[in-house]
Order: sequence, then C-alpha cells, then structure tokens
Amino acid sequence: MDFTFKDQVVLVTGGASGIGRSIAEAFGRYGASVALTYFTSDTDAREVVATIEQAGSKALALYGDLTQEAEVERVVAATREHFGKIDVLVTNSGGILQRSKVKDCSLELWNQVITVNLTSTFLCCRAVLPHMEQAGQGIIITMSSLAAHDGGGAGAAHYAATKGGILTFTRSLAKEVGPLGIRVNGIAPGLIATRFHDRFNTPEGRQAAVNRTPLGREGLPEDVAGTALFLASPWSTFIAGETIEVNGGQGVF
Repeated sequence: MDFTFKDQVVLVTGGASGIGRSIAEAFGRYGASVALTYFTSDTDAREVVATIEQAGSKALALYGDLTQEAEVERVVAATREHFGKIDVLVTNSGGILQRSKVKDCSLELWNQVITVNLTSTFLCCRAVLPHMEQAGQGIIITMSSLAAHDGGGAGAAHYAATKGGILTFTRSLAKEVGPLGIRVNGIAPGLIATRFHDRFNTPEGRQAAVNRTPLGREGLPEDVAGTALFLASPWSTFIAGETIEVNGGQGVF
C-alpha cells in the first residue's frame, strides 16, 4: 500500500503558518492538491503555495474570514471550482485572541473565541458535507487541544471550552456522517513550537510544560502533520470519532 495522496484534494484552514502550514506542506509533499486559507498574511500563504509547487503538487491560497458563513461557502466553492472536489478537510483555523480570567472575561471576548474556534469549525464542516455525501466518501480532521482535557493555562477558560466543544462535536459528527462514508476524527496538540505559544505563553510556562512531558521536549508542527496524514490515509480506515493526543505524553500527568 503506497503512502500517497495523489489525485486527492485537501482543504486546510489556517494553512499559512504554524501547524496548518506544516499540514498543508506535508500533504503537498505526498502528492495532494492543497487549498489553504489565510486571514492575516498573504506573504506566508504564497510561501506555502510555492513550497508545495516545488514539491510537484498543486496549491491554491484563499483569503477567508471563516467566522462568516458566506466566506466559508465562498472558500469551499472556490476550492471545488479550482480542483473539482474536496476529499479531505482539515479545520485548523482558530486561536485564543487574548488570555483572560473568567472574572475579567467580557461577554464579547467569550463570544469571539467561541466563534473563531468552534463556530468556524462547524461552518467549515457543514459546507463540505453535501459534496462529500454526494461523493459517498470524505475525511474531516478537526483540531482540538490538550486544553480540552486539562483546562489550559491561566486565563484560557474560554479557549479550553471551545476545544472541548470541538472534541465532542467531532464525536457527534462522526456518528452522524459515518454511515455516509465520511470519516471524522480530530487531533489534540499539546505544547507545539509555534508563534501561538511565542505569543500566549511565557518561557517559564513552556519549560514547565516540557518538564511535565515524558518525551522531554516541545512538539514540532511536523509532529501534528504526521498525525493528520495518518488520519487521512488508508491506514486509518476503521478509525472514526477519535481525537488523537499529540503531546509527548504530557496528558498522562
């Protein structure tokens, strides 16, 4: 069984940096045509497209505010128009926006974090489902977090709540669409060396997390990308509704 995604079309949201970039480039290396969305940096997005094209695959970068229903529908339509189909969706876009303790968290911030993480995941999944159902097959990979289990760090209750919601949404959606030939699974990264943790974590906090990790290091975006490839591959055809922990064992403490 060859490990290739030739003739497959993969849509990666938030694919211009960090974990999303690594996932998009990994699928491209293994032959997939990749559409990736970005929200802030078209320069980063163009770099990802160039990397994928240098690997011999096709790529398309699409701007999109995935908290907006019409924008999500436009991104999905543009991907299908360009490549003809969508075989795999990776819902990677999201963020914490800012840390805030519950007693200080405004309703506006709470709703923003829910919209950026949970609602965008729902909108993207909903948008591709009719096309996957018509094709009789499809793969959806959501992005949760270790915070879904341990509550995250100080000031991350809003973020942890959305990631817990994504984990449960993944299970529910897997039950709903499994009979249609669509597999839904998730990934829950721990401490991964990305700009996200550069911005929202401290060096002391990161070292403390490493100290709680049996493998003794921060994860790399490539560690998460490998899991995404596995979940989209023929080696995982009997896995559905699961969220795989990618945290170096930190979750066992």
